[in-house]
Amino acid sequence: MKRFEDKVAIVTGSSNGIGRATAILFAQEGAKITITGRNSQRLEEAKQEIQKSGVPEAHVNVVVGDITSNSVQEELIQSTVDKFARIDILVNNAGGAILDKMGNLGVNQSLDNFDETLNLNMKSVIVMTQKAVPHLEKTKGDIVNVSSIASGPRSVPDFNNYSLSKAALDQYTRNSAINLIEKGIRVNSVNPGVVVTGASEALGLPKEISEKYLNVLRNSKHCVPARFVAKAEQIAQAIAFLADRNMSSYIIGHQLVIDGGTTLVTGMNATNFAELMN
Repeated sequence: MKRFEDKVAIVTGSSNGIGRATAILFAQEGAKITITGRNSQRLEEAKQEIQKSGVPEAHVNVVVGDITSNSVQEELIQSTVDKFARIDILVNNAGGAILDKMGNLGVNQSLDNFDETLNLNMKSVIVMTQKAVPHLEKTKGDIVNVSSIASGPRSVPDFNNYSLSKAALDQYTRNSAINLIEKGIRVNSVNPGVVVTGASEALGLPKEISEKYLNVLRNSKHCVPARFVAKAEQIAQAIAFLADRNMSSYIIGHQLVIDGGTTLVTGMNATNFAELMN
């Protein structure tokens, strides 16, 4: 029996990257799945990838739209329950950095950018959680939030608003975990480091610049000690672990860091003192 047989999962932001990889994995492991995103073409590609795994079309529910829209949030919950009669797992994956319209970085990022970023990375998670809880309480379900190592405690000076939103998400994970375990619902998060997802290109970086950037990271031991950049499928495996009651039943309110050692490096241990002393 597959580990998510007879389970129903919603994965937000599942048209690409980590969300798509997670939706495919859950479906392959037996779950009926709701996928969602703004780009209908990419969502169709995700659906086709799921079906190539031998998953019946009837096991896939597709909702096109912006996760920050209340009507889309309502449709995600209602269409899932209408089609599959239950919800067992909610993966709050939709999110990302949003460029300031004036190109400002750090503390100069605008309040409009702050509001837009928080609306995507934090408010949508709160609302989706609230809407899903009555259904998850019935199934003793699980929530996995997708955060980032940008949440701290180290600084991310250029993307101030993004890092603030992810820090808030980490605290929300901890708070909601204690609130909801009383209803039998577990809440955890994954906090990835550098992952190949296409996010940099979505921010407007040309593909060749994105590749150069990733190569610099993977070849610098003080950036990624593991010396490779994760694939979306590796993060999906961690999400599946946290959503699997048989594998992680005693883990509650945890932030699972998946970063190839990035957050273990400090300025001191990244420095070659032997070279400096010569």
